[in-house]
Amino acid sequence: MSSSDTHHNQAGFSVAEYVICLNGIVWREALRFLNQRERFVSALVRPLVWLFIFAAGFRQVLGISIIPPYETYILYEVYIAPGLIAMIQLFNGMQSSLSMVYDREMGNMRTLLVSPLPRGYLLFCKLLAGTAVSLLQVYAFLLIAWFWDIAPPPTGYLAVLPALILSGLMLGALGMLISSGIKQLENFAGVMNFVIFPMFFASSALYPLWRVQEGSPLLYYVCLFNPFTHAVELLRFALYGQMNWISLVVVSGCATVFMIGAIWAYDPSRGLIRRGPAGGEI
Repeated sequence: MSSSDTHHNQAGFSVAEYVICLNGIVWREALRFLNQRERFVSALVRPLVWLFIFAAGFRQVLGISIIPPYETYILYEVYIAPGLIAMIQLFNGMQSSLSMVYDREMGNMRTLLVSPLPRGYLLFCKLLAGTAVSLLQVYAFLLIAWFWDIAPPPTGYLAVLPALILSGLMLGALGMLISSGIKQLENFAGVMNFVIFPMFFASSALYPLWRVQEGSPLLYYVCLFNPFTHAVELLRFALYGQMNWISLVVVSGCATVFMIGAIWAYDPSRGLIRRGPAGGEI
């Protein structure tokens, strides 16, 4: 079949067929998540340890002054809650990417990528499914945090949803881009840690940027140009019904760039790993 015929077939799919594909991929990811209860528990244990232990220990040391979007002095655990939400999404994005590397080795991803549907759409569906899973984890965390007196305005739980979707897409696309260049499952853990911890610690998740600037101007600029910082700030403002426009632009731009990069990297003719017709590496 010629490339023009292929393009014609791809363009000829109905909306219902695209929806069926999306539904199938999302359900597969949801069923995998439900069958891996330890993944759900581990996703919550990590931020809850930070919230109950780390925040309690540093509450007196790291008092937070009045900064937007807060209108009064706040406890330290209230400040780090948006950062812990973003941490959940960051780890989930990397976990989903790990499953992609596994699927590629086991053959499931190869089967998916030889579907006649556009490759970019298939990867976007996979990304959307991972983001949906992260939303379940985030709202479970927010429910537990509510019992810890971390309670944004009631409207904030709904207002933060678009920001959660956007930040989840950005962090998931980043993980997808990274996974495209990893040939073996064993190499992913090291690369994941190399990405996760610098992004998390060099951000505004744990400390306000003005406090970072007081300690190290260089680190301040590193945090300022860290996309994860803007994901945290987008969530922080959204929880209180406000919009951080700079963070919105940065997160939207990074999500687009990472997604385009992932689609390019998974292209069998131009990607970071050359693949044969069935998705197997050459």
